[in-house]
Amino acid sequence: MTPEEVSALFTRSDGSYSFARWARPVAPVVFGVTDETLTVVKGALEAVMVLCGHQMAETDPELGSNMMIFFFRDWDELPDVPGLDRLVNDLVPLVGRLKEADANQYRVFHFDEAGGIKACFIFLRMDENLSAVPAETLALSQIVQSVLLWSDTAFRSASPLVVSGDKTILRPDIAALLRAAYDPVMPAAAGDPSHALRLSARITAAQ
Repeated sequence: MTPEEVSALFTRSDGSYSFARWARPVAPVVFGVTDETLTVVKGALEAVMVLCGHQMAETDPELGSNMMIFFFRDWDELPDVPGLDRLVNDLVPLVGRLKEADANQYRVFHFDEAGGIKACFIFLRMDENLSAVPAETLALSQIVQSVLLWSDTAFRSASPLVVSGDKTILRPDIAALLRAAYDPVMPAAAGDPSHALRLSARITAAQ
């Protein structure tokens, strides 16, 4: 990937460059799915963590679970989840905006003092569009979009996934970027576009 291609994935619509990766082990919990789907989601998460070289944990010492994935049918269900309003600021107004936009997914990130990701809450309203997506594809897509702080425009024109034969897999360029982003010598957070140059160089060196 060229520096320009990398930079575009972390340059927000307001023109600012903003990168962050997880700075602690990921301790996931999934709500609203069958045991079969739960296995698929955890399998996708484990595969991405192995790719990144990042760790998972049973619990997070601060939050218990620091990656929460919610599957539901209606946004109005969220305010009724006990304690969720303490994890997501202005939950009720947020739900109102998501309903007005007819959104079917949303992610909320929390960051530590150094800017690294310390928690992510993933909300999936299973409308007709999301329900039509195979569980494996949906799970992999959501995990990939939650292990880095991507630009708000990152995947509007192209998915991070690609169909290979009868399977949907991570795009090779995105897989290489994830490995580079989680290289121990790279920072957990960055706001300078020169960071994209370093990521691109590490991708090239690994090829």
